[in-house]
Amino acid sequence: MANKALHIASQALSILLYPLFIPTYGTILYCFALQQNNPMLNAIFWLFAIAGSVVFTLVIPLSAIAIMIRKKQVSDIFISNPKERTIPYIYTACCYGFWCYFLHTILHVSQFFFLAAVGAMVALLLVTLINRKWKISAHLCGLGGLTGGLIAYALTIGQMPSFGIVSLVLGVALILMYARLYLNEHTDWQVVAGYLLGIVCTLLPNLIAIYV
Repeated sequence: MANKALHIASQALSILLYPLFIPTYGTILYCFALQQNNPMLNAIFWLFAIAGSVVFTLVIPLSAIAIMIRKKQVSDIFISNPKERTIPYIYTACCYGFWCYFLHTILHVSQFFFLAAVGAMVALLLVTLINRKWKISAHLCGLGGLTGGLIAYALTIGQMPSFGIVSLVLGVALILMYARLYLNEHTDWQVVAGYLLGIVCTLLPNLIAIYV
C-alpha cells in the first residue's frame, strides 16, 4: 500500500513539474516580481506574458507530442524512451525560439528574463544531443533552469535569494530527483547532471551580461 502511494506521488510530482510547465511557472514568478517593483503593472501584460508562454511552450509542443503518441511515434507523454526524444525535443526547442522572440519583441521583457528564456532553449537543445547517448533528466533540467533564473534575478537586483527560497527550491529539486529515481526513469548522475545543466544554461548568460 505504501509503495503504491509513493508511486502515485512520484507520478503526480512528475506531472506537476513536467518540463513544459516550467516556462509558464517562471513567467508567473517574473510577473509577480515585476508587480512588487511596479504595483501599477498593467493586467494586460500579465495576460499576454502568461498566455504567450502557455501557447508557445506548452500548448503547441504538447499538441505535437499528443499527435506523435496517436501515430505511435512516441510511447507516452513523458517520452520515456530516449530514442524517441530527438524530433519532439527539436520541435519544442523551435517553439521556445518563437517564445523568446515573443518575449523580446512583443513584451520587451527585461534582459535577465530574456537571457534565461534563451538559456532554457539552449538547455533543451543540449538535452536533445546528450540523450542520443545518455538519458539525462529533462525534468531536472527544467527545474534547474527555473533555479538558475531565480538566482539570475537575485543577482540582477543586487541581493542574494532568501534562505527560505533557497531551501524551498533545493528541497523541491531533491524530492523530484527521488521521484524520478523511484520510477526508475534515471540514474543518480542523470538527475544531478540534468539539474546542473539547467542551472548553468539559464544562469551563465546572465552572469556574462552582469559581470563582463
